[in-house]
Amino acid sequence: MIKNAIDIKTNNLDSYWMPFTSNRSFKANPRMLVAAKGMYYTSYDNRQILDGVAGLWCVNAGHCRTKIVEAVQDQVSTMDYSMAFQMGHPSEFEFAAKLTALMPNDLDHVFFC
Repeated sequence: MIKNAIDIKTNNLDSYWMPFTSNRSFKANPRMLVAAKGMYYTSYDNRQILDGVAGLWCVNAGHCRTKIVEAVQDQVSTMDYSMAFQMGHPSEFEFAAKLTALMPNDLDHVFFC
């Protein structure tokens, strides 16, 4: 059993409405993920489950990769958030410039959302 895994028998599942999910069916038989590493999730009962869709296409590099974790930790130790209303951070502009350099010529602006 995973350390600090949630207790699905006592956890209140009613408050969260899951998108694109048969909520009644899920909540009757929850399939909880408690960790991830590389290309696998770990379930609450310690099974390894292949993440075949890359977290719905948002973790194509894999889960918990050391280089990515370190880069995120480095950034949030400097600044975790900068509002984009009348203020900015240099990295936002640097990243936007890198993105527009990769895009077709008529796409020359980035709107982060």
